[in-house]
Amino acid sequence: MGGNERGDEHEGNRVKLACRAVLIAGPTASGKSALAIEIARRCGGTVVNADSMQVYADLRIITARPSAAEEASVPHRLYGHVDGAVNHSAMRYVADVEAVLAELDASGSLPVLVGGTGLYFKALTEGFSEIPPVPEPVRAAFRARAEGVATAELHAELESLDPAMAQRLRPSDRMRVMRALEVFLATGRSLAAFQGSRRPGPLGDAALLRLFVAPERELVRARIDRRFEEMMGQGALDEVAALRTRRLDPLLPVMRAHGVPGLIDYLDGKLALDEAIARGQADTRAYAKRQVTWFRHQMAGWQAAAPEDALDLAMRELDAA
Repeated sequence: MGGNERGDEHEGNRVKLACRAVLIAGPTASGKSALAIEIARRCGGTVVNADSMQVYADLRIITARPSAAEEASVPHRLYGHVDGAVNHSAMRYVADVEAVLAELDASGSLPVLVGGTGLYFKALTEGFSEIPPVPEPVRAAFRARAEGVATAELHAELESLDPAMAQRLRPSDRMRVMRALEVFLATGRSLAAFQGSRRPGPLGDAALLRLFVAPERELVRARIDRRFEEMMGQGALDEVAALRTRRLDPLLPVMRAHGVPGLIDYLDGKLALDEAIARGQADTRAYAKRQVTWFRHQMAGWQAAAPEDALDLAMRELDAA
């Protein structure tokens, strides 16, 4: 692979790196964050977040962000830097990463991007559709009008305005139906029209090491359930209670982080605590399944590795680069 060599001493051996970046994906609770930290430690690298929920400052515990001690062990970037009131998009994420990559290139630090958001990796490597931002007055007016309106009615409205996009979306998918309506109302054009043109991703032409950490399914499910219980012991409920007091738009991404809706329902007296925990665990398990499916069908060219083999595989690939 071409590119500049970067290296750092580790146990007397210099690791020579000719790739532009290491990309590490996998389902939640697969151990990919620990892998990223160890690769960064060995290679003089910087861990860069690629998880759409871990960008939010409001939620460290329930999104399983690296701990303060882990963040101190090697440089970390793009964790907890976005306020929960912001609807952080893939486009904004790519812009943030481009700035970080420029800094790391200048300093000679290897970027180790890690997370479970397939859309982020796809945007970085394959580019993304350039959809104009919806002006805040348009968004606010539409959401005020849509409050209390059934999702099926909103889908019917979309069908009358933008039948091409309505055909692509489930009538029950409120978030995406509202997004499509907002774009049409702001631009007068179908969201489908914007999705047809793509801007190149910043890592599209780069030499990359791409790893997908793939534990056994039952192991992931057990880890998810155990980790959620650990989060509760670490203060996840207090974290969600603080978020609830902000009274943010329930459609914002931060309000839909796994575990948040159920715990808010508990705080509102709608669920028992054990029911809220079970809901958070179930939602996270379902998400992990979707992550595996996404990478299987959307991300060709990634190497899959069991958690216990991933570090050795990564270092062999980097040494050979």
